Amino acid sequence: MSRLHPAELIARREDAVKALSQPDLAAAVDLVVWVEQGTDGPVALAANHLGRVRLHADGRHEVLEGQDPVPSEDPMAFLPYELECANPGPARSVDNAYPYAAARILSLFADPTRSPDLAIVHTPRHWFPDEGGHHGEHGSLDVIQSRAPLVMSGVGVRRLGLVDDHARLVDVGPTLAALAGVPPEQLHDAHGEPLDGGVLTAYLEGEQPREPVVVGMLWDGGHCGELLAMAEAGELPGVARLIDAGLALRGGAVAQFPSITLTNHTSILTGLGPGRHGVLGNVFYDRETGERVVPNDASTWHRSGEWLRPAVRTVFEMVSEVVPPRDTPRTACVDEPIERGADYSTMAVIRASGSGNGAAGLGELLPDPHGSGHVHDRAHLDDGYYSWATQVDDVGLQQMTQLFADRRAAPRFTWWSNVVTDAGHHAGGPRSEIARASLRDADARLRAFLAHLDTLGMTDDVTFVLTADHGFEAADEAVTGSWRQALDDLGFPYRDEGPGFVYLMAEEGPDHS
Repeated sequence: MSRLHPAELIARREDAVKALSQPDLAAAVDLVVWVEQGTDGPVALAANHLGRVRLHADGRHEVLEGQDPVPSEDPMAFLPYELECANPGPARSVDNAYPYAAARILSLFADPTRSPDLAIVHTPRHWFPDEGGHHGEHGSLDVIQSRAPLVMSGVGVRRLGLVDDHARLVDVGPTLAALAGVPPEQLHDAHGEPLDGGVLTAYLEGEQPREPVVVGMLWDGGHCGELLAMAEAGELPGVARLIDAGLALRGGAVAQFPSITLTNHTSILTGLGPGRHGVLGNVFYDRETGERVVPNDASTWHRSGEWLRPAVRTVFEMVSEVVPPRDTPRTACVDEPIERGADYSTMAVIRASGSGNGAAGLGELLPDPHGSGHVHDRAHLDDGYYSWATQVDDVGLQQMTQLFADRRAAPRFTWWSNVVTDAGHHAGGPRSEIARASLRDADARLRAFLAHLDTLGMTDDVTFVLTADHGFEAADEAVTGSWRQALDDLGFPYRDEGPGFVYLMAEEGPDHS
């Protein structure tokens, strides 16, 4: 694949940044971000119609033009939750917050062949259904789309209730591994390099059980503020039960950028940012292979391990290294694509089925969603994604009860992914009736699983971690616009994947890499 000469890349990128930073694109373009080589290594930059800033890893902001378009990196912005509800989706970046901006941008651009040359961040309210957008959106660098819930409960977790603090999603994997018995010296990648995340020791009891049972749960797209507010109001009794036996962080856990599904599923289950684990987005381009990669699709989920970089170790692999083999699974992974190393996984079952179209080809084997006992409003089943998610999540619950058939069979570490919450939030945006119903549906399945553990008499012996892969903001149908014409007018070839990942392409000719 031919590559631009570095000087030509810099010049073309500058032209693109200027074109994308024009005021007439402000409704669609929140920020343009990229990385340049500084004297001491890579440096992150951000720009929009208001100005341009160089973001240093130590937190310094060096304003280069106009005003700083990223003046706040506060991970606790818009709290208490009433502040978010009063000002949803700020119209200007200077009224928003972008936690860990430099570190997250630098990670996105660290992959040698898959990282884009620049990334465009949609405004929180951007409505772009013609290019894959929904009423509820995520993917941004901003705090609300990046804020996933984080609830920890049970054995080895301090009982603190609601805590005014935050974590990062890359911290969740190392914490799960530590809870499952992986010693600190083994929390590293395959090359022995430290993980990007760390163990959340401040929330753990000093004494951990010798034979732990750890259950991690992901409610895809679960909105942090709404989840906690509904739990406090008694509308999510399963979540409330977990918080009563542990804690929840009001600031949640900050997602990696982009704040989208497969990027953050992978970050959670590896403790690495995207520039190291290789899953740059739900769709990205690999210059080395010339392949457009779309891992976040029912037809490709079962292949997600193929796109992990060689140095990656999953939590399943870490745990399996310290737990001797046995006749029941040491580790299990339910309805989760990032499952490499798990003794039992739904994706392995799909691969073994011979379905050439992955989970998308197994629809006839899923249960009738109208027969589900966990749907709070059956009218929502008219939404195709919600209906399919209901089927998948019901099968997920079945797998969980089978894996925990008795106390002896319980895996050391189990990961359980749920998708109906993503369906509900995409369909209506946060705080909509369908989004709230999706949280109630997920909570009903959680309560069913807890009731199953209760009958086994082992609930008090389990450690639970509940999180998500990102947050959500609502799009506004009046806030439209596209940057495609601005890029087309530049007159040089490019790819815009996502949309938002811009790869500046060379004309056919010699390789300038």
